[in-house]
Amino acid sequence: MAGHSQFKNIMHRKGRVDAVRSKLFGKLAREITVAAKLGLPDPAMNARLRAAIIAARAENVPKDNIERAIKKASGADAESYDEIRYEGYGPGGAALIVEAQTDNRNRTASDVRSAFTKSGGSLAETGAVSFMFDHVGVVEFDAKVADADTMLEAAIEAGADDVRSDETGHEVTCAQDAYGEVSKALEARFGEPRRTALVWKAQNTIEVDDETGEKLLRLVEVIEDQDDVQNVFVNFALSDALMEKLQG
Repeated sequence: MAGHSQFKNIMHRKGRVDAVRSKLFGKLAREITVAAKLGLPDPAMNARLRAAIIAARAENVPKDNIERAIKKASGADAESYDEIRYEGYGPGGAALIVEAQTDNRNRTASDVRSAFTKSGGSLAETGAVSFMFDHVGVVEFDAKVADADTMLEAAIEAGADDVRSDETGHEVTCAQDAYGEVSKALEARFGEPRRTALVWKAQNTIEVDDETGEKLLRLVEVIEDQDDVQNVFVNFALSDALMEKLQG
């Protein structure tokens, strides 16, 4: 897969080992609540909610927690969260996009800025780096659900723009406005995907040396550790040697 996918896979595995599960569950539940509040509470009619539930299942969030998070969106005391995007730079000039959900903009802005500063990065104005990314839908399946040709054919029929397949799986990319229909069509054919989401995908990745790569990973970890941060997207690629070290 592309470098960004390999990087995300590494961070995902590392995150499962290192993250405090209660914090992780809280972030996943918050996304479910926000998705249900913004659209219909039925995942069959709400692509974002469906994606949030799939993400929660992937981390073994209990069914009761998921159902509670959905119900919370329609309650009289439902919490209200603002969605904010932050952009900045890390060591080596790498670009980062940070998505957050917060009930206190000042607190979150201060926390994210501090995380950048402490780890050798700098927060920039909105729009400073997002032009280097495309906001697209991604649907991922395990390799076993279909061969590359079959997945490509199905993705084209569903309205997707690109498919990357290798021994680890299939990554289907589509335009943001086609995301709901593409994910629904592919799931109907191949079953529940292992991941589905709207992401900021770097148009090009920059290569960094291993020392800079480790600093950038630390920056990402510090930012992701903030309670209000949901996602971090980057445009750097790690060397094979560093990736093997991390996987080991």
